[in-house]
Amino acid sequence: MVKIGIFALQGDVAEHIKAIEASGCTPVQVRNPQDLDNLSGLVLPGGESTTFWKLSNRIGLDKKIISLSKEGFPIFGTCAGLIMMSRDIEGYPNQPTWNIMDVTVRRNAYGRQLESHVETIHAKDIGDVSVAFIRAPFITRVGEKVEVLSCDKEGNIIFVRQGNFLGAAFHPEMTGDIKIHNFFCDIARRV
Repeated sequence: MVKIGIFALQGDVAEHIKAIEASGCTPVQVRNPQDLDNLSGLVLPGGESTTFWKLSNRIGLDKKIISLSKEGFPIFGTCAGLIMMSRDIEGYPNQPTWNIMDVTVRRNAYGRQLESHVETIHAKDIGDVSVAFIRAPFITRVGEKVEVLSCDKEGNIIFVRQGNFLGAAFHPEMTGDIKIHNFFCDIARRV
C-alpha cells in the first residue's frame, strides 16, 4: 500500500486524511523528520504559512522536506502549503519559503474569510472538481518547467504541476471531491 504523509503540525489535517484514504492510499501523520521515512508522497495542507514555517523549522522538518524535494519526492501543497512550496511571495520578500516550485504567489488574493466560497473548476488531466477557496492565494508567476493545470474565471493561475509537485491555491479536501487527491496518489504510485 502506498503511504502518503500529511504534514500534521497545523492545518486541515483530518480532511486530507479522509481524502487520501478514499483515494486508496494510507495516510500517515507527519510531525517530525523521521515520520517522512518510507513514504511515497507528502501533502502540505492549508493553514497559516508563517506558523507553518516556524513549526517545521523548530524541529528540522523543513530541511528534510527540502532535501526530499530535491530528489523528486512527490509533494502536494494546498493554500498555505502552496505558499511554502513557492519560490517567493509577492509583497513579503522576507518571509521564508522552501523554494520547491518555481512560482510566485500572492497571499490572501481572494480576500478575507467572509469571501470564502466553493466553486467547480476545470483542471487539465483531471476534469471538473469542486474546491473551496478560503483566504486563498493565487499564482502570479510560473517558471518554464511549471505546467498550469487550472485558472479561475478571471484568468488567475490556481493549480500547477512541476514534475512530481502539485500546488493548489484552493482546498480540494474540504468538498469531498477526491479527484485531485486521486491524481496526486497516482503520481506517488509511479515514482
